[in-house]
Amino acid sequence: MKIGEHCPQFSLNDQNGHLIHSSSFKGSFSVIYFYPKDDTPGCTKEACAFRDRYEEFLSLGCRVIGISSDDEAQHKKFTIKHNLPFILLADSQGKVRKQFGVPSSLFGLLPGRVTYIFDEQSRLLGTFNSQLNPLGHIDEALNLVKLSSKKNYE
Repeated sequence: MKIGEHCPQFSLNDQNGHLIHSSSFKGSFSVIYFYPKDDTPGCTKEACAFRDRYEEFLSLGCRVIGISSDDEAQHKKFTIKHNLPFILLADSQGKVRKQFGVPSSLFGLLPGRVTYIFDEQSRLLGTFNSQLNPLGHIDEALNLVKLSSKKNYE
């Protein structure tokens, strides 16, 4: 995806079995992060870091959405175990991952870890490939939302 492109249209179930449409993201900033697998060390650190900074994202009118190929039941367990306050979407077939163009890592053996930040019009503001560091992109995403929200109010 290129900066300025609109968020791809998709519908996926969340950890509670609710069908979530990407069109509902319009009207607020959105951080959509793709990660390899629930309850693995790197993915748990990443999800918990988003959890710990979640109020900061909310204060800027920004939602956080995690997407992996895990099913709804696994997402539900992961959410409960780590007290995650945001939506996790089940992309079991990997279709949305392909729509976004998330690259694989480790010679194509593992799903990639990429974060996308969208503005209120669902236009892409930035991306961060965070395969090697599951935590670094959270500050970067938050700073990009802060900077972009300031521009809207100046």
